[in-house]
Amino acid sequence: MSTLNTPGERKIVTFSLGKQIFGIDMKALIEIREWEDPTPLPSVPAYIKGVTNLRGTVVPVIGLAERLGWTPSVLHARSCILVVTIAGKQAGFLVDEVADIIVINEDQIQPAPEVEVSEQSVIAGLVQVAPRAQDGVPADGATMVLLLDLQSLGLTRVLELAA
Repeated sequence: MSTLNTPGERKIVTFSLGKQIFGIDMKALIEIREWEDPTPLPSVPAYIKGVTNLRGTVVPVIGLAERLGWTPSVLHARSCILVVTIAGKQAGFLVDEVADIIVINEDQIQPAPEVEVSEQSVIAGLVQVAPRAQDGVPADGATMVLLLDLQSLGLTRVLELAA
């Protein structure tokens, strides 16, 4: 797979939280790390699991399911941390499992529905993704991937406090 996108294409890292598939732009991804217990911090929101050391940089670890208002992720062998850059700061998101890296066209992205919520939507859009064939056999059905808007997660102030 080429690292250069053609105009209108985006590489997306997909991952699961519960039964839902999410995606983030690969440009924001620094690395994928195995889960390790972070160092807890006092007086931070419950969705901040603590901090970890990434090559000399203190990185806050956020339980993404909790940040989205869902039941906390249950840790298992495939749990991992997606280390990303948000507004020039690094953060790690606890996710249930990394699924794939896909290439989508901008024109495939549908806007998130406008619903009344208590805070700004963290969903930048939705895209239908055909499942990959396995062992040469085409898979059935398509999956709806929710594309996260990392800026809208409102973590910038929290990242400053945690780091």
